[in-house]
Amino acid sequence: MRSESIPLVMKFGGTSMGSAERIKVAARLSREQHELRPVAIVVSAMSKITDLLLDTMSKAEKGDEPGVDANLATLTERHVACCNELMRDPAETIARVHEIIGNFARMAKGMMLLGERPLQSVDKALPTGERLSALIMAAYLQSTGVAAKDVSAWNLIATDDVFGNASPLMAETRERCEQVIQPLFDQEILPVVTGFCGSTLDHHPTTLGRGGSDFSASILAAALDAGELWIWTDVDGIMTADPRLVKDARVLSAITYAEAAELAYAGAKVLHPRTLAPLVEKQIPVWSKNSFAPEKPGTRIVPEIESADGPHAVTSMGDVVLVSVEPTPHAFSGTKLMAEALEALDASGVELLAITSSSYRQSFCFLVRKADLKRARTQLEETFQLELAHGHMKPVQVDDQVGLIAVVGEGMRGTPGLAGRIFTAISREKINIIAIAQGSSELTIAIVVRREGMENAVRAIHDECGLGG
Repeated sequence: MRSESIPLVMKFGGTSMGSAERIKVAARLSREQHELRPVAIVVSAMSKITDLLLDTMSKAEKGDEPGVDANLATLTERHVACCNELMRDPAETIARVHEIIGNFARMAKGMMLLGERPLQSVDKALPTGERLSALIMAAYLQSTGVAAKDVSAWNLIATDDVFGNASPLMAETRERCEQVIQPLFDQEILPVVTGFCGSTLDHHPTTLGRGGSDFSASILAAALDAGELWIWTDVDGIMTADPRLVKDARVLSAITYAEAAELAYAGAKVLHPRTLAPLVEKQIPVWSKNSFAPEKPGTRIVPEIESADGPHAVTSMGDVVLVSVEPTPHAFSGTKLMAEALEALDASGVELLAITSSSYRQSFCFLVRKADLKRARTQLEETFQLELAHGHMKPVQVDDQVGLIAVVGEGMRGTPGLAGRIFTAISREKINIIAIAQGSSELTIAIVVRREGMENAVRAIHDECGLGG
């Protein structure tokens, strides 16, 4: 008998859905909670399947029919084999697997005829992996005696029409959930929802961009007024540093929404800031848990915690570049230059990881991901083509041999001498600091160093701040 009435939303990532064995574990975890309270689960595509779908569409665009057919065979084989391993009588489920893959195949062949991949068509095709995962998970749950139903997020999450990176419309999403999910809860049926996708108000499929499956889970948690959101991954929780770099890194028992957002922004494998946004308003706690070791407590992400002095974690990112923009002496206002540059970068959708400026020379530099460099540089050179042509501005400079380190913690606010200790720890490793940025909240110190010294700097900071286990 259920002891709670407040819903729980759980999300299973690609590794947690990566095989028949992992699906069995995810189903068991879902069943245990379903017996206690209303539960909705959100599933990602099986690991590597989204990459396979993207590769298939790329091959279709290039006219590589044998490559498309080979990928479709792999896609079918993997999911059919999973069905056969999970269920005694999988015929009905396998028929639906063939139907979903057939729909994707027709879209891929259409792209082959066009010789291109229209973004709207990609958004319709790409959630194929999530649709297959939801179908198989729901069918397996049913085979074990759990009332379950696969539900497409196309029918739940209302979004704008920014294909490839849509944003939710929460009021409309809440209405859809009332119509679709609540009747299932009332009948004690467990909804298995496709992650990563939604649809416009006139029901054109969209995808939610980076971290889309986590994002869709947080949207549903907010729309359903869930008590908690559990994110199941393949790690024990959020750690003080990357354990591949720092041997004594430990799992944090709790961090704040703001800390999680800052860590994710700087490259840690934490929920993307966009994912956290729907939860912050309703203050819904999030657990990051390991489906490979579900007995471990994981990390809780909450509005606020009691913080000791100093940082909670340090993270790093190596696939970044430092872009410098500088007017020639006395050519024109550096403030105007920065304003126009930032507007240009915003228009091109480039995400700034850090920014710092020089007051005398009126120059400034900013850090972006390497993947965004071409777009950023093109936009800046187009925006300032006259200034560059007349020598009022120096050519845009790019340094691609840098790395970003972010030291994060609510407890850093007002802690005297902390920045000095961090910089001293870096200097002891004979690593030069290229740029520093810190906001007025003192939540994060962003440090740009030479790429070859980044990992040693992370270890030095972690040790200096006593973050190890």
